[in-house]
Amino acid sequence: MSATTKAVTLPGSLAANPLLAQWLRFEPGGAVEVSPGKVEIGQGILTVLTQIVVDELDVAPARVRLKAASTAASPNEGVTSGSLSVQHCGIALRHACAEARALFLTAAADKLGVAADALTIEDGIIVGPDNARTSYWELTDQVSLDVPATGEVMPKPTSTRRHTGNSLARVDIPDKVFGRPRYIHDLKLPQMLHGRVLRPQARAASLVALDEEAARASPGFAAIVRDGNFVGVLAETEEAVERCLALLRSRAEWRGGEELPDEATLTDWLKSQPVESKTVDSRRAPSAGSPASRVNRRYSRPFLAHGSIAPSCALAQWANGGVHVWTHSQGIYNLRTDLATVFKLPPEEVVVEHAEGAGCYGHNGADDVALDAALLARAADGRPVRVQWTREDELARAPFGAAMAVEIEAELDEEGEVLRWRHELWSNGHTARPGRGSTPALLAASELAEPFPRVVSTDPPLPAGGSHRNAIPIYDFPAQDIVSHRLLVMPVRVSALRSLGAFANVFAIESFMDELAAERGEDPVAFRLRHLRDPRARAVLEAAAARAGRDSRRRDEGTGYGVALARYKNMGAYCAVAAEVEGEEDIHVRRLVLAVDVGEVINPDGVKNQIEGGAIQATSWTLKEAVRFDRTRITSDNWENYPILKFSEVPAVEVEIVPRPEAPPVGAGEAAQGPVAGAIANAVFDALGVRVRHLPITRDNIIAAMELS
Repeated sequence: MSATTKAVTLPGSLAANPLLAQWLRFEPGGAVEVSPGKVEIGQGILTVLTQIVVDELDVAPARVRLKAASTAASPNEGVTSGSLSVQHCGIALRHACAEARALFLTAAADKLGVAADALTIEDGIIVGPDNARTSYWELTDQVSLDVPATGEVMPKPTSTRRHTGNSLARVDIPDKVFGRPRYIHDLKLPQMLHGRVLRPQARAASLVALDEEAARASPGFAAIVRDGNFVGVLAETEEAVERCLALLRSRAEWRGGEELPDEATLTDWLKSQPVESKTVDSRRAPSAGSPASRVNRRYSRPFLAHGSIAPSCALAQWANGGVHVWTHSQGIYNLRTDLATVFKLPPEEVVVEHAEGAGCYGHNGADDVALDAALLARAADGRPVRVQWTREDELARAPFGAAMAVEIEAELDEEGEVLRWRHELWSNGHTARPGRGSTPALLAASELAEPFPRVVSTDPPLPAGGSHRNAIPIYDFPAQDIVSHRLLVMPVRVSALRSLGAFANVFAIESFMDELAAERGEDPVAFRLRHLRDPRARAVLEAAAARAGRDSRRRDEGTGYGVALARYKNMGAYCAVAAEVEGEEDIHVRRLVLAVDVGEVINPDGVKNQIEGGAIQATSWTLKEAVRFDRTRITSDNWENYPILKFSEVPAVEVEIVPRPEAPPVGAGEAAQGPVAGAIANAVFDALGVRVRHLPITRDNIIAAMELS
């Protein structure tokens, strides 16, 4: 490279996967095969990627074939998480398509003997003067996509994109509506066996005795697999393997196990453990006066389960010394890394292929059940093995979202204005995903005869962050100190759950902002606006408040209104929420009004879907959900003990998109979580005059808050 040549930085995931052929190819018969590395987990990314492709290539949506992600062929885009699919995959695919389009236009110009700028493309047909024409598919022999992107071809201007900004119908919905096989749970392979794993109720208990005779005599029995404390059974049918597992369980003896914290004093336990402390942010005012008063409040959230409606499932098959795994993991390459480590295989001998699961909100049991299937399949003589977790497995053994304790203090001057803001939090780290260290982060890896050490969750670094995600307030204060304490012990297994620490941090910040406004007797919206310089943040807050009509609505007894605001990760989507609740025997959320700014909107309906889904899940977390446990085991292993929001309890949800077509697109999937919790809590205070600072906002926690007030 000469001194005058400027290096080009490729956008998004294209930097790590620059070959155009990794992303797309033109199939005989007139289709475009697209191979993204991000996966569909219910967020609608396949539809958005389809829109990007048809806009850049000028083809009809029906021509696009989206290939399931596989480590054998797809670009390595890491994990589908953090609301980054559009930013990483969408932008990469947009630029890859733009470069491919330019290559084909050059080839068409040569073939037709015209200038490239005289050509147009309509549904893949390249047309020149005097109706001279060719197509992408006629030129595939002349154009090689096995070349790296240059970064020198710019995508189309926003104003010329036909599909961006419009609500294309989701490409995955027809199969799901009409019951056509699409999910991994539907996948059936020839000669497939069914597997189940026997696990103790107490974490890390040791298996000291196992009577296998009854299971071996059961109809349909195929094999028992034992490796240390890992025990599984194979059978010919689903019914047979359930029967064999029940027989094994009734004849197994376990001993020992790790003691869990006292659930009743969980917050105190979090603050008493060995920690790694770090200053997340610190800012001093040049001329701060002496404080006239201090306001200090403490907030918390419990451990939360993913609560996926369908339990995790995987299939595996060994052949020629390697293993092929079908999974609904969010990170197929990361999972491949851990599987290769467990089995001492070169990574290329492990193929991990994605199939859709029934919803995923972070690191749930999908990766764990994949290792279960691969371990059991080693004993299947080359036959494929399907393993589906039970509801008990899913609610008690998958990683949880970490419990958190947050303490916020404000130093105030004589007029009640904030001089200094302090935010301190205690939490386990928020990720123990596979493939991120030398030790596999999979459940069965710690159960083997030669066990791998159990991984203690860590935090991704800022700016995204983990437990400290969104701990830095969006508001402008003269001085602030943000401190995070990450626990170095982990008796309750935790990892990534939707929005990571942002849910608890925003809940705490937005509750505290309301408390400060109440101390001053100031309207909570006006108080927030006075501390906001960011015009995009101000716009969503004003839009939500205006649409909710908070000031003009008739107030009924026991009814309350609350607002909250955040920018996800302080660098992603903006979301403001206005909540209307009523207090009866329990709190009922009547209505949620959300205003969002996600930059350029590719699919408005997709954005609304994501915000609505996040809002409803956050309502469930805020009002109902908490992992329950005694000193030996997780006890909330069914829907009765781990209740989630019922259809009859779902609030009316309205979403207003604040348009920003000039801004880069960002993800919407996790933007609503924290603001919804804050808005509901503030509305409960408005309705009842009781400030509930410890989630969930159940009848018992309301009574406890009344007793403390």
